[in-house]
Amino acid sequence: MNHLKTVIMLAGMTALFMGVGYMIGGQGGMMIAFVVAAGMNVFSYWNADKMVLRMYGAREVDDRTAPQLVGMVRQLAHNAGLPMPKVYIMDNPQPNAFATGRNPQNAAVAATTGLLEMLTPDEVAGVMAHELAHIKHYDTLTMTLTATIAGAISMLANFGMFFGGGHNREGGSPFGAIGTIAMVILAPLAAMVVQMAISRSREYEADRGGAEISGNPMALASALAKISGGVHQVENYEAEANPATAHMFIINPLSGARMDNLFSTHPAAENRIAALTELARRMGGSVRPAPAGPAPRAPWGGQSGGQGGPRRGPWG
Repeated sequence: MNHLKTVIMLAGMTALFMGVGYMIGGQGGMMIAFVVAAGMNVFSYWNADKMVLRMYGAREVDDRTAPQLVGMVRQLAHNAGLPMPKVYIMDNPQPNAFATGRNPQNAAVAATTGLLEMLTPDEVAGVMAHELAHIKHYDTLTMTLTATIAGAISMLANFGMFFGGGHNREGGSPFGAIGTIAMVILAPLAAMVVQMAISRSREYEADRGGAEISGNPMALASALAKISGGVHQVENYEAEANPATAHMFIINPLSGARMDNLFSTHPAAENRIAALTELARRMGGSVRPAPAGPAPRAPWGGQSGGQGGPRRGPWG
C-alpha cells in the first residue's frame, strides 16, 4: 500500500511540474517542462549519489581501514539478501547516517564520526540496517527523484514570476499575472508537502525493515533516541547549506533555526520509537530499551567531533 501511495505521489509531483509549465507557457511550456524534468532525472539517476557523498566530504572505508564497521555492514547486507554496498564515513560531529545509490547494485551507506562515537555497536547495527532497508526498497532512487522534481518546480515557479505572467498572449501564460503569482506561492509549497509525505512514509517502512534485518528493534529505537537528541545539540553545517538533502538522513539533520525546517521530512522520533516498540512486542522480544552501555571512545584513535587527521581503527 505504501508503494502504491509513493507511485501516486510521484505521479502527482510530475503532473504538478507539467502544470507549472502549462501555466507559464501554455502547451509549449508544458512540453518544455517535461523535457527539463526528464533531463534532470536522467542526470540525477546516474550522478546524485556521487554528488551527495562529495558534498559531505565522505571517505570510503574498507576491511583494512574500518574492519568492524565494514564487517557489520557485510553481515547485515547478507541478512537482507543485498549486494555489499560501499561504506563511507563522514568527519562530522553530528550523529547521523544516510544511504544513497540508484539501485542495490550501486549503493552506499554513510555514517558520521559523531554517530560512531555516540552509539553502541548494536545501535550502529540498527542504524546501518535501517539504511540497508532504504536500499532494498529503492527509496534512495525515489527520494532523489522527488527532490529533483521539487527543486525543478521551484525553479520553474521563479522563472514564471518574471516571464510567465502579464497578459494572455498566444503561447504565453493562460492565467495572467494573478494566476502566475498564485503559482509561485502555491506550487513549491505543494511540492514540499508531497515530498514530506513520501519521506515520512518511507522512514516508517525503513525502520520496520531495518529492525527485521538486524533482528533487534529496540537497538534501533535506542539509536533513534540518541540521534534525535544529538542533532539538536550539534549543528550539521553541510546539511544547513544543502537543506534539500535533509530527507536522506535517518534523523532530520537541520537545526530548525531556519524556515527550511518548517515542514519536516521525518516523522517524530517518539512516534518511530513507539512503532518499533510495538514491533518488538509482536516479534516476541524484549520491549525494554537496549542497554546504553559505554559508547566506543574515539575507536579510530583520534580526536572526536570531526577534528584531527585521518582516523584508524575498527570504525575507521
